[in-house]
Amino acid sequence: MCTGVRLIAENGSVFYGRTLEFGQSLKSEINIIPRNYAFTGTAPSGKSEGLQWISRYAVVGANALGIIGAIDGVNEKGLAGGLFYFPGYAEFQEVSPEQAKNSIASWELLSWILTTCATVAEVRAALPSIKVNKAALPQWGAEIPVHAVMHDTAGNSLVIEYVKGQLIMHDNPLGVITNSPSFDWHITNLKNYVHLSALNAEKNDLGSLTLTPFGQGSGMLGLPGDFTPPARFVRAAFFSHMAVPTKTIDQARNMLFHILDLFNIPLGVVGQASQGKIFYDHTQWTSGIDLTNKKYYWHTYENRNLQMVDLMAADLDAKKPVVVSMDTQETIANLTPL
Repeated sequence: MCTGVRLIAENGSVFYGRTLEFGQSLKSEINIIPRNYAFTGTAPSGKSEGLQWISRYAVVGANALGIIGAIDGVNEKGLAGGLFYFPGYAEFQEVSPEQAKNSIASWELLSWILTTCATVAEVRAALPSIKVNKAALPQWGAEIPVHAVMHDTAGNSLVIEYVKGQLIMHDNPLGVITNSPSFDWHITNLKNYVHLSALNAEKNDLGSLTLTPFGQGSGMLGLPGDFTPPARFVRAAFFSHMAVPTKTIDQARNMLFHILDLFNIPLGVVGQASQGKIFYDHTQWTSGIDLTNKKYYWHTYENRNLQMVDLMAADLDAKKPVVVSMDTQETIANLTPL
């Protein structure tokens, strides 16, 4: 259960962000991956016998479960994106033993893209050259069903899905993404909400009776308010495109985090019963990425203070990745007059 949104400021700056929800802790950390770092992909067997590649570009982003890599992040060229849960629809490619050395596992997809591509156009051209296999993540004991969204500094956006074993790439004119079903279904579903407007509804005369709205917000009557992926996609689309346009990247950052606040899931309101236990999806962290300046921002469920790593101030030619904890102590400014 994750929601991704992109904003473009009037000066052309691009800001992308997302929430990260799951029913178990993903133990995410910030990874700073340098240039010329050697990766070996996971083969269908689960062994480190897949695609070998060297990072062309440095990357900063969040990982999961101790993986060296990113499930959300940005590289030094301003290409940014994230992996989003895609259950029931993701079906990765069949990979023969001969193709294993040209394949990676699903959770390695974003790391490969960010370390090798600079633009959405490069992603589109490069992806058909590799395979994404059905390997299980050892820490999870199962295949990880995901799709991906990519954004670049020119404002281009692309959704990447593997459905029925086939690579499908969708242009993303809205810059938003959630989860299942497939992206094209979500776009079609928006037609059910063609009546929504940021402006309040006008009065309506029914014979001698005049109907007027109860109050502000009547233009959004019928907006779905639940936490399902289709409902969140509709809200993300309308909120991000009805918000007052921002002029600068700093204003875009502020606006994006306000929008993503509307998708925060408190612990306890979304649960799944499994094997005698209840697992509660909640917003473990929320990120924001300044594609122009290559800065990665985040706050966590426990700490609402905004934190940041500036990729371009890091050592992009370090010998090994650097790990930064996302978990820091929340500080509250005490402004009580003394």
